[in-house]
Amino acid sequence: MRAVIQRVSQASVTIDKQVIGQIDRGFMILLGIHEEDTQADADYLIRKIPLLRVFEDPEGKMNQSLQDIGGSVLSVSQFTLYADTKKGNRPSFIKAARPETAIPLYEYFNEGLREAGLTVETGEFGGDMDVALVNDGPVTILFDTRDK
Repeated sequence: MRAVIQRVSQASVTIDKQVIGQIDRGFMILLGIHEEDTQADADYLIRKIPLLRVFEDPEGKMNQSLQDIGGSVLSVSQFTLYADTKKGNRPSFIKAARPETAIPLYEYFNEGLREAGLTVETGEFGGDMDVALVNDGPVTILFDTRDK
């Protein structure tokens, strides 16, 4: 799995001019699921993300986690994180998991974050979404479970 995590002051997902998910301070997570990913990959991210210390403490150091600040998550599935651009100019997405594999893992990931005590809003899997965010910092962190 690949997770692009952006520290945000606000983020939202809109479909057909209707907001379907929005948060204030927290993480915007774009989640790409590889065809070989399993629940173990999701479990790794579920353990790491809530404790990732990228929010400032009173001394201005990035020393607080999402749990520490009571932040929220906006989670959006994004198969394009597995784009292969090695040949030609049109990306290939053959390494991205098919919906029958990706949807259960995406739902498992989101539920795992909820069970960790986080408020989680989501996009719509496979939907044509407009994603808006204000990247705070900017702070952007990339996790790839193949590199753990």
